[in-house]
Amino acid sequence: MLLVAIYGSPRKNGNTDLMTDSFVEGALSEAKIELEKIYIRDLAISGCVACGYCDKHGVCAQKDDMQSAYPLLEKAERIVIASPIYFYGISGQAKLFVDRSQALFMRKLKNRSEGRPVASPGARKGFFLCAGATKGKRLFDCPVLTARYFFDAIDVDYTGELCFRELDEKGAVLSHPSALEECRKQGAAFVR
Repeated sequence: MLLVAIYGSPRKNGNTDLMTDSFVEGALSEAKIELEKIYIRDLAISGCVACGYCDKHGVCAQKDDMQSAYPLLEKAERIVIASPIYFYGISGQAKLFVDRSQALFMRKLKNRSEGRPVASPGARKGFFLCAGATKGKRLFDCPVLTARYFFDAIDVDYTGELCFRELDEKGAVLSHPSALEECRKQGAAFVR
């Protein structure tokens, strides 16, 4: 089983990095898996330019580091994506990554229209990890919706999320009474 862990924070070793590390640790303790990590902050990717190339060809015309992520997103049986909250949404870097996944969605539509097989429902699963600084009642509404549509676009069943409030300073999650343990437990359950 291939697990792809997508680190969507621009801050190295920040709260969502630590959450993702714990999630992955739990997954590795439960099953023999192949693990690929994608640190979006280390990728040189541009935003979607709405050129329409992927509509016709099922691939993105831009040649940048996103090209190395596409095969992993297509092959993975499990995907976890993590992001901090920026203005009630996922980080800009994570949003670029999600937007550029449009090419995979267009490939799916192209394959379907040409009678080629598409992924079987339930075969691939996705999970979302998120940390925000405030107590906002609707703090996670937009990021969770974005994660759901990201997974839907790439033919991955959304299985859940862990979102934690009041985590602002780098490493604040280390003082949370249960966050990292919850991430470990969810990571283990995710690959069972």
